[in-house]
Amino acid sequence: MRFMVITASLLFTATVSGQSLMRGWEVGPWAGVSYYFGDLNTNYRLNRPNAAGGFLARYNFNERLSFSVSGNYGKIAAYDSDSRNPFEQDRNLSFQSDIWDGTALFEFNFLPYFHGSRDNFFTPYLFGGLSIFNFNPKAVYDGPTQLNGVNPGELVELRPLGTEGQFKGEEYFTVTAAFTYGMGFKFDLNYEWSMNIHAGIRSTYTDYLDDVSTVYPDRTDYISTRPQSDLAVYMSSGKSLAIDGGKPLGTKGQQRGDSGNNDVYLFAGVGILYYFGDVRCPSYGSGTRRK
Repeated sequence: MRFMVITASLLFTATVSGQSLMRGWEVGPWAGVSYYFGDLNTNYRLNRPNAAGGFLARYNFNERLSFSVSGNYGKIAAYDSDSRNPFEQDRNLSFQSDIWDGTALFEFNFLPYFHGSRDNFFTPYLFGGLSIFNFNPKAVYDGPTQLNGVNPGELVELRPLGTEGQFKGEEYFTVTAAFTYGMGFKFDLNYEWSMNIHAGIRSTYTDYLDDVSTVYPDRTDYISTRPQSDLAVYMSSGKSLAIDGGKPLGTKGQQRGDSGNNDVYLFAGVGILYYFGDVRCPSYGSGTRRK
C-alpha cells in the first residue's frame, strides 16, 4: 500500500509539472525469463528459469509519465527435490504451469526522457499496476504402473483432483489477479527505436499457483467425491518420502503448505519498442531534436 501511495504521488507530480513535450505510442515485443516463489520454493531459488515473453504497448503522456498495457506468457515450475529443507524434501511435490497474463501499468521515469534527445535519451523507471492471469498447475505422474488411466511420465492436471480435499465444484479459481510492481531501464537506439530492460513482480491473490496451500485431506473423502480417487491420493501425498524412518507424510490434517502467504511470480526481460509519436520542441533549448 505504501508503494502505491508513493507511486501515485510521483505520477501526480509528473502530470502537473510535466510540459507534455513528448506524447505518443510505442509498441513492441519483449522476451526473457519467468520465476515462481511460493510453497514449493520458499527460499527463492533461481536455479530453474523458464521462458517468458509478450507484447507491450505504451502511451507517453510526457517525459515523466506513461501508461502501458501488455499481453504476456511465461512458464513456472518448482521441485521439492531442489530444496535444502528436510520437510520439503520429504514432501517431494512438484508442479509446472503456463501463465497467460494481461497487465496494465502506470510508469514513472526517474529522469526526463525524450525520444531523439542528445542528452535525455535514457532513464530508470518505476512501475505499478494490475495483472489478470490464468494458470493451471500440473505435475508428472511418476508411479510404477498405470493408475486411473494415467501412464507413468504423463502430465496430470492437479486442480480437478482436489489434492487438498476440495469438493467437486469448490476448487480454487484459475483466473485471478495480481498486484504488479517493479523497475526497468530504457534507452534510445535511435529516434524511433528504444530498448527496455525490466523486472516485474506479480504478487498474486491466490496461494494455489503450485496446487499447495493448506493441509493433507482425509483420503477416504476422495472415494466418494473423485472418479480418479487413487490418482488423487497419489498426487496429493503418495509421492512423499519417509521422515527419519517413520511413517510418510500425508496424514489427515498434517501441514502440506502455508496458506498465510500467497504465491508470487516474476517476469524479467528485454523489449524492443518502436515509437510512433513526435517530440515537440519547447521554446527554450533542451537538446531535443524534432523528427
